[in-house]
Amino acid sequence: MRIYCKAEHHDIGGPGAFFLARSEKQLPKLISEYGGKVQLIYLDPPFGTGDTFQRKEDTSIPLFRDDMPEAEYLKWMRTILTGCHALLSPSGSLYLHVDWRMSAKLRLMLDDIFGQENFMDEIIWGYKSGGRATRFFPRKHDTILFYRKSRKVYFNIAAVGQPRGPERRNHMKQFVDQDGRVGYSIRTRGKLYTYYEDDLIYPSDVWTDIEHLQQKDRERTGYATQKPEALLERIILVSSKEEDLVCDLFSGSGTTAAVAAKTGRRFLAVDASPLALITLRKRLLANASSPSLLDEPNPIHKAMDLHFPASRSKCDAAFTVDGSSVIVTEAQINRRPSPLAYAAIGYEKEGVFYPTRTVTKAKLPLKLPLPKGAAKPVVQLVNAYGDQAFFTVN
Repeated sequence: MRIYCKAEHHDIGGPGAFFLARSEKQLPKLISEYGGKVQLIYLDPPFGTGDTFQRKEDTSIPLFRDDMPEAEYLKWMRTILTGCHALLSPSGSLYLHVDWRMSAKLRLMLDDIFGQENFMDEIIWGYKSGGRATRFFPRKHDTILFYRKSRKVYFNIAAVGQPRGPERRNHMKQFVDQDGRVGYSIRTRGKLYTYYEDDLIYPSDVWTDIEHLQQKDRERTGYATQKPEALLERIILVSSKEEDLVCDLFSGSGTTAAVAAKTGRRFLAVDASPLALITLRKRLLANASSPSLLDEPNPIHKAMDLHFPASRSKCDAAFTVDGSSVIVTEAQINRRPSPLAYAAIGYEKEGVFYPTRTVTKAKLPLKLPLPKGAAKPVVQLVNAYGDQAFFTVN
């Protein structure tokens, strides 16, 4: 029997929450609950390219369209950025990731909304991937506009500092001080300059040490515009502390949420695409099930809540019960001839689904263990388009 759920709760994958919705429509609810409480917002919105983006693995599955007329796009972004200002705490900051198409216009907009005095940096993220233009210099960078909410901004660049290391610079002389620290010194115009190997070097506003994801990179989720975790890690470590709330209103591949969870922050993610929901769900569950490199509790062994409209699309599924297991033999969701991509079994309470077993790479026929003590077990099925449905098993 088909049932309708509006959310699901996982004991792992968080701490955080995801909302399947258009950002501008979700903002009023977010502001009522989180207004003035968000420490960091990272936005990677459409850039105004005029393109339609598909999954890398299957170009028949669209991710999102980026063909909004410029005037409409700028009006839409003003709504988003004004909402971001309301969400941020006094010590919070915003990082807006754009490229050459809209960077100038959106910087002026941010000056208007946040105040020109609250501009922090124009970060240049340079990379080597992309085409080779001959009619102009190849465009090999994105721009990240960094604004604070107020002068109370939290900013800890030491969190991303790297040791200077043993490399000598400018004919410096090596020495070892009384504490055993290795250093280098040089005297210039009567002044002695001293540096130690363990002194930290901080990144400037030009980031060329973080590369674009390669085609076979292990981080790849299939999103054409996916950003590397190293990029988000630098931003999150500098502009937030553990337990702070990190927000992304264009979740996409789920990188912001994934890095926030890994670093002990709480995440708040929004996206209008069902593909973003399934991508984030599978990514965070996989991360949470991976063993930690340290003998410390994994920060993403905390609760994750996913919110979505109750889907009433046409769906068909066939089940058989074999002892203590349910076997899914057939499934067609939203009348699309698409294979399963994810499945779970659990129970439902007041419209919320609580999975007891998840399968992030589901194939038919699929065997799922019946949850102990559940009067009416519920099976969740999701296809490669992100379409999902819930069924009770008799």
